[in-house]
Amino acid sequence: MATKDDRRAALLLLVVALAGGLVRLGGLAVDAPGAIGYQSGSERRPGRDSVDAASARMSRPLGMGERIDLDRAEASDLARLPRIGPALAARIVNDRKLKGPFGSLQEVARVPGVGPAVLEAIRAHSTFSGVARREPAPASGKVRLNTAPESLLQQLPGIGPIKARAIVDDRRRHGRYRTIEDLVRVPGIGTATVERLRDLVIVR
Repeated sequence: MATKDDRRAALLLLVVALAGGLVRLGGLAVDAPGAIGYQSGSERRPGRDSVDAASARMSRPLGMGERIDLDRAEASDLARLPRIGPALAARIVNDRKLKGPFGSLQEVARVPGVGPAVLEAIRAHSTFSGVARREPAPASGKVRLNTAPESLLQQLPGIGPIKARAIVDDRRRHGRYRTIEDLVRVPGIGTATVERLRDLVIVR
């Protein structure tokens, strides 16, 4: 006759057997046709390949005599230029989309963040295949100081890309110029420059 201990042992064995069966069933469920298993490190992420490719291009050093076409290159290639990182490369591409090709190194200065030091650093590695858009001068031959874009302002004597941008920024922040003398409020422009421009600009 089975004792209490025998019955307890049999019950324990039954529980263990049932648990083992459930584990086996679980394994079959994972391996069932159509089931998708998870393998650590093997998952695919959308766009990962393209991100890796762009990163590889940005980290590739410039070759001897290699030049980047600033009128056509993607941001990942522009970022390879000295002193041009991913953020500035993206701004260059955005500016090009909005305003058209640069056409020359000097025109790149219209991009915020590009100054004389950057231009000098990229000079030996830059090339241009496009032609910059030029704003036509008024019939009088004079430049309208309150409406002219940077590309036109920088053609004035004593006004290069940096000062042209400063004029546009000042115009945006402080409003229109009432007289040509108001130009002295722009950093880097003094009375001597104003006198040089007096017969070349219109203030309306």
